[in-house]
Amino acid sequence: MKKHISLLIGLTLCISAFPQTKSIHKSPPLSEASPESVGMSAERFTRIDKAINDGMADNEIPGAVALVARNGKIVYHKAFGMADNESNRKMKRDDIFRIASQTKAITSTAVMMLWEEGRFRLDDPIDKYIPEFKDPVVLDTLYEDGTWDGTAASKPISIRHLLTHTSGIGYGVIDGDERFREIYKAAGITDLFTTENISIEESVKKLAKLPLHHDPGEKLTYSEGLDVLGYFIEIVSGMGFDEFLRTRLFDPLGMNDTWFYLPDSKHDRLVSVQTKENDIWVRYPVTFYDPDYPKKGAKRFFSGGAGLSSTAKDYATFLQMYLNNGELNGVRILSRTTVEFMMANQIGDLWGESGLDYGLAFGLIDDNGAAQGGRGGEGTFSWGGYFNTQYFADPNEQIIGVLMKQTQQSGPDNSGWKFQQLVFQAIDD
Repeated sequence: MKKHISLLIGLTLCISAFPQTKSIHKSPPLSEASPESVGMSAERFTRIDKAINDGMADNEIPGAVALVARNGKIVYHKAFGMADNESNRKMKRDDIFRIASQTKAITSTAVMMLWEEGRFRLDDPIDKYIPEFKDPVVLDTLYEDGTWDGTAASKPISIRHLLTHTSGIGYGVIDGDERFREIYKAAGITDLFTTENISIEESVKKLAKLPLHHDPGEKLTYSEGLDVLGYFIEIVSGMGFDEFLRTRLFDPLGMNDTWFYLPDSKHDRLVSVQTKENDIWVRYPVTFYDPDYPKKGAKRFFSGGAGLSSTAKDYATFLQMYLNNGELNGVRILSRTTVEFMMANQIGDLWGESGLDYGLAFGLIDDNGAAQGGRGGEGTFSWGGYFNTQYFADPNEQIIGVLMKQTQQSGPDNSGWKFQQLVFQAIDD
């Protein structure tokens, strides 16, 4: 009898761990094709070559991987320059990059996958799941001795607030308010990723004790809220965050090169973070993070806001799932209806910058932004990462652009805006 019970429990756990459903649609995985086959110009793509080569000639970047897809076909995928100048290693198309804040859209997707299972409502207070966030306080004063006082927040922090950077939680080292940089440092908050022996649970529970910038929902403040949601996913799913992403998202989509910590077999494909010293590209030193993070350390900290490394093709695969309204290769990740409201403006006019909105996973170009030119049509969704990576996807044109670089504190870089602008001028239909 015990054997039968054990088998039943094991089967139940197996089913709950792999609940992705088949779809009546079966969009094929990304594959390569000619630009002309999807209404783009190979000749005009050479302007992207020139822009990136000019960036290297001007010593703005040491190298890059650029990818363009349209209608589910990769029509431009090239590697330029150096992955590591000190060892003279050339860049390759399948090289792996720390994608930092590009992790946020993946974490948000995981949240919405659980939402689709009826596990919670978006306007549930987060303290329902992480009690340490009960009774949040807005900062009034930071004193010279490091103590602070504040006022009780007008409302609790909701899951929606965390998804949209409106929770009032800050971002430590990169926070725009020096007071929060001091408070987060004193509390030992991990802001990016770490090789130290700490879990996301431990860091989030420290964060919960700290003051907010403002009342939840009142303003837009770039936030470690996605780290909070990484821990939230663990609580709701009953799985480690890394395991959830691997089994529920990466394996079903075939994103085999996207990891928090790289397997040994992939270490030699990791691009070095580089900076300039006397106009020479060198490896970036250890600061508040260790650039060798994806390869070493305690490997316990899974940052929902900044922890993943990936390739241009893997990230394009993730974006293609969204362009397909939540499906890829016959696997349904999200419903079309879920994708549609995730792509709706969730923050009103809080951004304060003309042309931009924010949904539940991405920055969005509105009609004013589309009219400004160079960034895609209305509804184009995009973001970037701390180490100079970026992506965009235009649902109307069915175009994806991914540009991966790996630099820090290296001065001006014009290749990013040029790449996005030049992708759309290559349309020839």
